[in-house]
Amino acid sequence: MDLAEDGGGQQWLRHALESVSVSVAFTGDEEIAEARDVARTFLTDLQVKHDMLVSPRSKGVVELVVSELVTNSRKYAPGPGLLTLEVNDGAVEVTVWDSEPQPPTVQAADPSRIGQHGLEIVLALCRSFEVHREPVGKRVVAAIVLADDAVGDMVDPRAAPPE
Repeated sequence: MDLAEDGGGQQWLRHALESVSVSVAFTGDEEIAEARDVARTFLTDLQVKHDMLVSPRSKGVVELVVSELVTNSRKYAPGPGLLTLEVNDGAVEVTVWDSEPQPPTVQAADPSRIGQHGLEIVLALCRSFEVHREPVGKRVVAAIVLADDAVGDMVDPRAAPPE
């Protein structure tokens, strides 16, 4: 394992076979937007620094999943939380740890309900979703395929722009 600083205060772990991860702690609601920024930077760096393909759709899905999971953590768990993004098996694993031991639950379908649909959306968009109880709190892990693109407009960031 090689620990490297990216110049912006983020620590990146580089493993063999191009496994890359970043982790950030959060303590306040204002950090939800920062978590999305971390995800956006992580995905851009996967393309630019690590020469990995990331579809535009996957970028949007990862940002949405990060936003939903960190928002739920801030809303329902006392204390700090931890966001980790890691590439494994062609997917980004979004992991959010918090101090609340109660697992998240999906509410029954109700088209008249306003809000509280975030977990439903996450479950619909992710390749996998897991909740693990920890000695303190829980760890929620959602995996999003990097090269997934429902409309087929995969963009290789290494390619020259069209003329």
